[in-house]
Amino acid sequence: MDKSQTICLLNDSFPPVIDGVANAVVNYAEMIHEAGQDTVVITPSHPDSDDTGFPYPVVRYPSLDFRKKTGGYTAGIPFSPVITRQLADRKVALLHSHCPIISTILGRELRRVVDAPLIMTYHTKFDIEIHKMVRGKALRAGTTKALVQNISACDEVWAVSSGAAENLRSMGYEGECIVMPNGVDLPCCRVSQEAVFRATQGYDLPQDVPVFLFVGRIMWYKGLKIIADALAMQKALGAQYRMVFIGSGADQEEVEAYIDRCGIADRCIFTGAIRDREVLRAWYSRADLFLFPSTFDTNGLVVREAAASSLGAVLISGSCAAEGITDGVNGLLIDENAESLSACLTRVLREPEIMVRVGEHAARELYISWHDAVHNAMERYEIVIDRYRSGKRPAHLEPMEQLLETAGTLMEDLAQIPPLPPLRRQDKEGNDLPFFKK
Repeated sequence: MDKSQTICLLNDSFPPVIDGVANAVVNYAEMIHEAGQDTVVITPSHPDSDDTGFPYPVVRYPSLDFRKKTGGYTAGIPFSPVITRQLADRKVALLHSHCPIISTILGRELRRVVDAPLIMTYHTKFDIEIHKMVRGKALRAGTTKALVQNISACDEVWAVSSGAAENLRSMGYEGECIVMPNGVDLPCCRVSQEAVFRATQGYDLPQDVPVFLFVGRIMWYKGLKIIADALAMQKALGAQYRMVFIGSGADQEEVEAYIDRCGIADRCIFTGAIRDREVLRAWYSRADLFLFPSTFDTNGLVVREAAASSLGAVLISGSCAAEGITDGVNGLLIDENAESLSACLTRVLREPEIMVRVGEHAARELYISWHDAVHNAMERYEIVIDRYRSGKRPAHLEPMEQLLETAGTLMEDLAQIPPLPPLRRQDKEGNDLPFFKK
């Protein structure tokens, strides 16, 4: 690939918003940049953003303020003449969207300008998101149809797991879908005991009591009720343990209240979100077992983060997060209910060597670094670019009216909210500065 050409990464979330997909885009950008390839991230404006620390350009476009409704997210307005003008003068080799809604609409618009292929990676089960956010059966069906049309207009579609690809097809997508797994930005080794002590001191963690860990958004759909109910069963059986929840989310207050009603609040610890990756590694190293009974996640990146510290996980059999797991070897599989999780915990508390064994196998068999994951993606970039330039590509250049219709359907509920101003770069005198070096 010509390193003077630009890879454009598009996503609806990016720091200061932290989620799994934002983390993926950060690591894609870092690995592409480290490989010497020019890259730029294109993402909605956010009032708390500070992009000066990134070694590559981050371009913000106008957005709608959804922070109160969504726990910190803004929604971009995908038709941005400012970005279109800026990219028109660059040698763009490829556009890679990591969200099938706004970022992909913008990617389709930019493709017309820069004449480069558009890849879309499907990270999240959007049928669940649509069900939560869109009211009415007919409107949900229309939104899902528009979403699939948007995805189908891309030159190539990737999914982070086989389960994610199946979920996409269940919504009506009929095209090809390539599985391109995400990686882990943590090294494959445990941290020192000193580092563990520094990160966890001050918490009620008796040395001889097993520690269970959850890392992720504090949302009910992550299987948190299963965890709470199973832990209540374990307490009734006389088991000793500590349960640590790392993360934040819109359901946290409800989750904490439910845990209190279950009578296990004295054994549960909520740390909040942890941004420091070394501190997070220390928690993975301190824990004895990772509990992740989620059927929502398409890749279960945190399961592989745990594996980097030789921490095995309990997962729902058949879930996307459980892909590559052999029960009792590199993980533990349960049915999607509290009774099954409680039975699993009874077994491992009786035979703690099981937790050690599955953790060691997980480190060897599940771990993949972001370096390797993005290297694989960049090799595929070459194929997509060559195919596009040779004319062997889908007939995606639909009329502008169709693009506008898709965008209108997907943004129908956003129209009444006033947009945030676009982020601007200015010198000390207040003059606008370009985002890119000429």
